[in-house]
Amino acid sequence: MPPAPEQGTRRTSGLLFVDKPAGVSSHDVVAIVRRAARTRRVGHAGTLDPFATGLLVLAVGSCTRLLPHIVGDPKVYETTIRFGHETDTDDATGVTGRTAELPPIEWLTDPMSADRLAAEAQLTGAIAQIPPVYSAKHVDGRRAYDLARRGEPVALPAVTVRVDHWDWVSASGDALTTRITCGPGTYIRALARDLGRAMHSAAHCGTLRRLASGPVQLSQAVALEQLAPGAILDGVVALQSPVPALGAVAHQPLDEAQLKDLQHGRPVRATVSGARAALLRDGDVVAMAERIAHDRWQPRVVLLGEPEA
Repeated sequence: MPPAPEQGTRRTSGLLFVDKPAGVSSHDVVAIVRRAARTRRVGHAGTLDPFATGLLVLAVGSCTRLLPHIVGDPKVYETTIRFGHETDTDDATGVTGRTAELPPIEWLTDPMSADRLAAEAQLTGAIAQIPPVYSAKHVDGRRAYDLARRGEPVALPAVTVRVDHWDWVSASGDALTTRITCGPGTYIRALARDLGRAMHSAAHCGTLRRLASGPVQLSQAVALEQLAPGAILDGVVALQSPVPALGAVAHQPLDEAQLKDLQHGRPVRATVSGARAALLRDGDVVAMAERIAHDRWQPRVVLLGEPEA
């Protein structure tokens, strides 16, 4: 758990990492964080389904303007895939649909099972994935899950996603627990469904937990129950600097002359190499900038002087 800040160092703008419990939506978490920080300026860097648990990355205050720059690749999930039947949601909350025989038990329990590894190989790399019908994808301007809930037919086109690794964790009975490293936009529910089919069976996602998003790890997250009203504003729960989550960009502290240029909308003298940079004052990000000449940054997102409320 991140430590509370020392007196006088409390951040009013920054990142917050939350361990979301099951049964709570990402929107619910945003509402709780707004009350904890006493501000409406809260956003997230990628949602989790209500049934899923684990890491949510949120931005508070002026830091919300940095959300497009927060690195969320790769994602790491741990999921338990249950074999024997598919559901209409591709997870344990749905209604049972197609059923099939279970795969041979040794396919699940042997970490080096050639048959399971071959099935996983079909779902590794750049793959064409059909998203779950209960998803936020748009169909003619409407959310797919809204159509599905009304019983209307939903035909979603395949999209290209990236799956880096499948790592066997454990297995018992009809369930396989595996750790999946993938790119943003990959539906783990759909991977569970498709792994079942590749193993000549049927399957759905029984449990799902996000362990990492880019450089941020679940171990850095706070529990939801710590976020009582005012907990962030009062410094009981600390916001984190966004700098480590910005990825491979240059970091340049600004002197008074450079700060003055930034405040007046002028290009800023560059003193470090790189194509993009986080411009810093006392270690805090005050702007994101692009190089426009060998010795000049052009600020693109400026946080300096923004109100936090």
